Amino acid sequence: MNIQDCIKFTNENPVCYIATVGNDQPHVRAIGFWFADETGFYFQTGSTKEFPHQLETNPKTEVCFYHHEGIIGTMLRISGSVEFLFDRTLKEKALEDRPFLKSFGLTADNPGLVLFRIAHGQAHFWTMENNMKPKDYIKF
Repeated sequence: MNIQDCIKFTNENPVCYIATVGNDQPHVRAIGFWFADETGFYFQTGSTKEFPHQLETNPKTEVCFYHHEGIIGTMLRISGSVEFLFDRTLKEKALEDRPFLKSFGLTADNPGLVLFRIAHGQAHFWTMENNMKPKDYIKF
């Protein structure tokens, strides 16, 4: 497995779970993943939610993507530190890819539209077949 496998898996399985810490308490929530490419794993959210503020305080995170197959399925876990993005062109792409954001009054100039990515970190796939084996990490 390599980073291209991770990119493909995340783009094909966009519902994921992201972990943060707030007030010394772990939090995990399901979110809709935006996209991945060779430059990182991209996410979009709104500033009114708690989790972007939790990531500002502690940018370390782990994201879990899951594809159900048969009885068990495949899981991909990606960990790293998030980088917040303020690029207007990228915000326009978010609005184009996710038109529902406009119904919340978000625009490319609105600071309420929060973009971030995990550009560097490690990932590993889990299946029942490799359940008891040491993790084979993919560094990116």
